[in-house]
Amino acid sequence: MRQVTTTTTDLWHHYGRNRATTDRTVPAEFCWSWSQNSGPGAEVLGDLSGRIVGDLGAGAARHAAHLATEHQPFRVIAVDASPAQYAMATDLFGHLAPRLHIVSSDVLDHLQTMVRSYDVLYSVFGAVDFTDPRELLPAMSAALQPGGRLVFSTLAHYLSGAPAQPDAVAAEIPAKTPDGGATTLRRWVLQEHVWTKLLDEAGFTSIGIDVLPASTGPRAAHTLLVTASRPKD
Repeated sequence: MRQVTTTTTDLWHHYGRNRATTDRTVPAEFCWSWSQNSGPGAEVLGDLSGRIVGDLGAGAARHAAHLATEHQPFRVIAVDASPAQYAMATDLFGHLAPRLHIVSSDVLDHLQTMVRSYDVLYSVFGAVDFTDPRELLPAMSAALQPGGRLVFSTLAHYLSGAPAQPDAVAAEIPAKTPDGGATTLRRWVLQEHVWTKLLDEAGFTSIGIDVLPASTGPRAAHTLLVTASRPKD
């Protein structure tokens, strides 16, 4: 993805790998919270029957697999730029094609080929966290059908407890190269009013933001659950 500090190293190589060796099941639930064990579920996306749905920064495509099997969409397209994540998702859930379509692509590049194609777009701590929102949100708006819905969850504050940014700036956070070397990537952790302003500038309406409280445990964090719509023509 364009969020990484290098164009050649897959900084998501290690993410989710241990879980994939022991858990190959389609999740029974869809969760938006950072803890992935509380809060609202897929109903936030609306009725998905017969819809074209996009998961941006889908990782191993577990959320997308749940929607494809439990909510009767026409198709869920799970997009991720990481070769490792694409391979993992294909291995785990490739059998759910064609209702689940797993795509290896930079999210911005993908959206530019999908103008007015999606009914619903979502991100669960995915592309919205790791792509410049001044580029991503307008691209999302253009890829949605008029009246289409956008939903994403993102951190309400840094995992260290530091407050979110009061402007659209990213912070460098630790990451690992495939060989285990230390590096960084950019993450956007923004205050509510910043997201509202950026969404409005990108042409979205009916913007709503809820705070999902953190559960207990290490690295607990509050979640912002953001919803918005592309206006009807």
